[in-house]
Amino acid sequence: MTLTSSTHPDNNLPRRIAEQTRGSTGHGPIIRLMSPSDLGQMLKPFVFLDIFDVSGNAIHAMSDMPLHPHSGIATVTVFTKGRVRYSDPDNGQGTLGYGGVEWMRAGGGVWHGKELTAEEVPRIQGFQLWIALPEELENSEPESRYIESVGDNEGQPFHVILGHYQGVQSPVPAPEGVNYLLVTLKAGEHWTYNPPVGHTVGWLALASGELDAGGVIQAGEMVSFDTSEAPVTLQASGQEDAVFVLGSAVPHSYPLHLGHYSVHTSAQALERGEQRITELGRKLKDAGDRRTESGTVPVFR
Repeated sequence: MTLTSSTHPDNNLPRRIAEQTRGSTGHGPIIRLMSPSDLGQMLKPFVFLDIFDVSGNAIHAMSDMPLHPHSGIATVTVFTKGRVRYSDPDNGQGTLGYGGVEWMRAGGGVWHGKELTAEEVPRIQGFQLWIALPEELENSEPESRYIESVGDNEGQPFHVILGHYQGVQSPVPAPEGVNYLLVTLKAGEHWTYNPPVGHTVGWLALASGELDAGGVIQAGEMVSFDTSEAPVTLQASGQEDAVFVLGSAVPHSYPLHLGHYSVHTSAQALERGEQRITELGRKLKDAGDRRTESGTVPVFR
């Protein structure tokens, strides 16, 4: 991962770009833009961010991703292009596209990775974000939600995926102090994000188009902003719509204790999470084939 830095601004000026990256190659069409070894340390509670972009025959190869465990975090998956199916005994069945979200609070432990399957579409693109949970939730009971649309904001370019912004409350039961927006600006359009009080963590990642944020941001890039509550002023500066996700938050006040698939606030909490993951892994093996008629495998918790 390559990072570039800029100087810290005066807090009376619009928010400035602090770091800019194209991430590192991950698994096939998945690029890791952020992890706890780089931007995740500075932007916690946001600790991992992947962008995925797959088309053609490779779309159905996404179902080959193996089941894997998590604890101590929540994952948030949003789509900027295409549609996927979900089918879960506890959550019904349906489709997710632009403006929809899969929310999975791993809490004390889950196994997942096959709960979504592709519709017959030419391309699927989107982001998966990991959020470090606070101490009171990191070993809590897991939960999954599939929300086909977080709702339209008439006349506004944003969808509130997590949190609360300009009178709009997301239906996703995320922890307090975290905002996560999906935004589309038409070519040439200006927009300003005004962070809530205390949201000194800020970043965005661009799926398509081009943005001017006091510096040019290209498709596939992620930027973090300086530590302040100043607004983020943006313009879609290319010839096409700029589609991106933007996060802001009150800083996570805990150190990050990392396992292979887990993030916790302490070594003791991490040990509890990993023990639970191991127990669930044995139960998952005993459960046998859990695949639904639509080809999904529900989250195991």
